[in-house]
Amino acid sequence: MDRGGLSGLIVLFMIFDGAIKLPPLDVVTQTMVPLGWPADPNVARMLGVIGLVSTALYALPRTSVLGALLLTAYMGGAIATNARIGNPLFSHMLFGVYLGIILWGGLYLRDPRVRALIPFSR
Repeated sequence: MDRGGLSGLIVLFMIFDGAIKLPPLDVVTQTMVPLGWPADPNVARMLGVIGLVSTALYALPRTSVLGALLLTAYMGGAIATNARIGNPLFSHMLFGVYLGIILWGGLYLRDPRVRALIPFSR
């Protein structure tokens, strides 16, 4: 993938993830219940807004590092939620880790400041 491909993949995924949480869809609120969240459209909407704002910050070059940090925290919450209820390790719990690797990998490829901060080779 090119320099923007990994970041684009994350942005598209997170836009979808956030957008489906905005309208009061039963499929979203009912899926939250087994995860320990209330079946409240306002809670889903709040999570969607947090995800979308963080994604917008990640997509903009000037705020991409802040967005990456916020999305990493967001995914950490998803990991903790799945760990708390005992979901399977590789398919559920580590999904946020997989997204985080893609997210930071994309940022590493597109942002020379991040490459300078994390030099894998010299």
